[in-house]
Amino acid sequence: MRTSPSGFQIAVVGGGIVGKTCALLLAQQGMQVALIAPRPAGAAQPPGEGQWDSRVYAFSSSSQALLERLRVWEALDPSRVQPVRDMRVFGDDSANRPDAGHDGDLHFSAYAAAVPQLAWIVESGHVERVLDTALRFQHQLQWFDQTATAFVRDETGATLTLEDGTRVRAACVVGADGARSWLRTQCHIPVITRRYRQLGVVANFQCELPHDETAWQWFLGTPPKLMADEEPANGEILAMLPLPGQYLSMVWSADEAHARDLLALSPEALAATVMEAASGAVGRRFGALRCVTPAQGFPLVLQRAEQFVQPHVALVGDAAHVVHPLAGQGMNLGLRDVAELGRVMADKESFRGEGDLRLLRRYERARATDLLSLTAATDGLHRLFSLPGGVARSVRNTGMRVVGGQSLLKRFLVGRALG
Repeated sequence: MRTSPSGFQIAVVGGGIVGKTCALLLAQQGMQVALIAPRPAGAAQPPGEGQWDSRVYAFSSSSQALLERLRVWEALDPSRVQPVRDMRVFGDDSANRPDAGHDGDLHFSAYAAAVPQLAWIVESGHVERVLDTALRFQHQLQWFDQTATAFVRDETGATLTLEDGTRVRAACVVGADGARSWLRTQCHIPVITRRYRQLGVVANFQCELPHDETAWQWFLGTPPKLMADEEPANGEILAMLPLPGQYLSMVWSADEAHARDLLALSPEALAATVMEAASGAVGRRFGALRCVTPAQGFPLVLQRAEQFVQPHVALVGDAAHVVHPLAGQGMNLGLRDVAELGRVMADKESFRGEGDLRLLRRYERARATDLLSLTAATDGLHRLFSLPGGVARSVRNTGMRVVGGQSLLKRFLVGRALG
C-alpha cells in the first residue's frame, strides 16, 4: 500500500456539483484538500449547438453567490445560462375552471418581488466542466481519480484506501457521494426514507412559441387506479423550465407505472403527451414541441440521514438529505450545506482540529432549520395534492388562489426560495 505524501485537512468523497464545490471552497480558504472521485468519461466534451444535457438545475441567488465567490459563475457560458423572471403554478382543478387565466393559481414575478430574477437554469454538465477547470488550477487541492474502497477512523483522523492501494489521510472526511452514499454506509449512519412510488421523467424540448423566461408547473392530480388492489396513486406534477433560446426542460413527477409508459414513448409521442398535459383548458403555452433529448427517469424519495456528522466525518448534499423536486431546491439545499461547512471551518478556533465533533456539530445545528422547513414544504405540498376526493381538491386549490392574492406572502416565499 502507498500513503499520500502528506496528510490532508479535508478529504471530499464524491465528484458531483456539491462535492466539487465543497472541495474548491475549502481549498480556496487555504486548507489542504483531497478530492476523491473518478472523472466521468466524456465529461470534458460540451454538447453541440442546440443540444442540451437531460439534467438541469434551477440555481437560487444564494447558490449563484457561492459560485460567483469561487469565480465559477463568471466562467459559465452566458449563452447556456437562462434567467427565470416569472413562475406560474396551476392547481389540479385549473383545467376544469373557466376562470383559469394566463397567470395560473399562483404567479411569482421577479419584477413584483423587486429582484432581477427568481432563479437561473443551467445544465449540470456545464457547471461541472467549469468546476473541473477551476479545480485543476487549485494548488491546495489534489484530485485522486479513483474510488475509495475502505475507511478507517482513529482519534486523530481518518484514512481512506483507494482502488490502487493508495491511502489518503485526513482530519475530516466530507461525504458528498449522493443519496446512496458509500461513506455514510461505512459510518453506519441510518437513514429515514419514504419512497414516493414515482419517477422523475426528464427531457428537453424545442418550442414553437417563446417561453418568455417563465417557469411553469402544473399539479395534475392523481392518475386512475389500474387495479382494485393497487395502492392510491400520488399526485403528479409537470414542470417546464426555460432554457436559452426557444428550448424547455421538462421534469414530470409521475406515478411509476405512468412514468414507465412515458419513457417508452417515441420522441414525437412524448412531445404530444406533454403538449396535451400542459395545455387543456388553460390554453396553449408553447406551441408545437419537438423532443431534442431522450427521456430519462430517476426514482423520487424523501430521505434524511439521522446524523449529518460524526467524529472526523460530515455529510453534505444528497448524502445527508434528498427532497422532492417539485420546488427545484435539492441542489440549492446541498450548496447551502457547503457554504455553511465552509463558514464553520473558516471560523474554527486554532486549537480545534477539522474533525472535532464539537466543531462539526455547529454545522449540523446550523443546517437543521433550513432542512426541516424545506422538507416540510415540499413533502407537505406533495401529500396535499395526493389526497383523493373533490373536497380535498377544492380546499387545496382554494388555498392556492388565496396565497396567489397575497402579494406580501408571495414576496416572502420568493425570498425563501432565493435562499
